[in-house]
Amino acid sequence: MKSFLIVLFHKIREFFQKRAYIFKNKYVLTFFVFTFYSLFLDEVDIFDIISRKRTLSKIEEDIVDKEQKLYKVKYTLRRLHHTSELERYAREHKLFKKENEDIFIITYK
Repeated sequence: MKSFLIVLFHKIREFFQKRAYIFKNKYVLTFFVFTFYSLFLDEVDIFDIISRKRTLSKIEEDIVDKEQKLYKVKYTLRRLHHTSELERYAREHKLFKKENEDIFIITYK
């Protein structure tokens, strides 16, 4: 492991020694410093932007789910304006019953 790090260090050093003329230019150096600062050290860094995008996508998925549920509830509400549908809904979903009637609930495992 130690030899790997030494070899890596020498390769990085050679890379920068071959391209040292680039970093002597003050404009290029300023560009790299500004880019590094804006990506990693600024208040709104790249990691913050990524986490916000993930949060935004989760919220958008939740909005789509809520809209689908709202559509289903509105559809059910429109159907409940009819008396026969109201009775059917009460029997199926709220387990209402008529007098002298027994209800058996069957659950599957």
